[in-house]
Amino acid sequence: MAVALITGANRGIGLALVKAYANRRDKVFATIRATSDRTELDAFAQTRPKWVEVLEMDVSDPAEIGRVRRKLEAEPIDILINNAGVSGPDRQSATDMDFDGLTETLGINTIAPLRVANAFLPNVQAAKGKIITLSSQMGATGASSDSLAYRVSKQAVNRLMRALATDLKPQGIPVLIVHPGWVKTEMGAKAHSSRPKKAQPNFSS
Repeated sequence: MAVALITGANRGIGLALVKAYANRRDKVFATIRATSDRTELDAFAQTRPKWVEVLEMDVSDPAEIGRVRRKLEAEPIDILINNAGVSGPDRQSATDMDFDGLTETLGINTIAPLRVANAFLPNVQAAKGKIITLSSQMGATGASSDSLAYRVSKQAVNRLMRALATDLKPQGIPVLIVHPGWVKTEMGAKAHSSRPKKAQPNFSS
């Protein structure tokens, strides 16, 4: 039995991962924001009470991360999956940027994965586990200016995770960056409908 911690677990890719791990009888700590719609996650957790534990943790809040870390202090984690993410504000071009939205996007998509990885690193070390971050092809270097806040946040988290991989390589802890391709989730579909038809978005969560 493996133990997985999955952020942003109430919908989309995060929820699908919770179901996949729990259905093969792996223990899952599914983290969500207190304000999230947790109806489907709770319904599934009730059918797998031995395998799924739902924890409230806003990944943009260091205090909440610390609280969950203390709760799981003695729990080895085989797989830490940074899945929580946002698509960014409605206005996110270089000439029309919602700067508060940009800051929020960077906080959730870029800073939070590194903060979560560092907070739960002792748990991952105890299990000799791995750290996985959901990213996107949209984080590749390019000149496109649409969805700029999202693109920048993913490019930045890719760089942070590569550095983390370098730092943890001597310990034998893999750090993986995963691009799943465009997935028809609530977040991905909404972003897809707002973009030019010729563009092919690739959202991670």
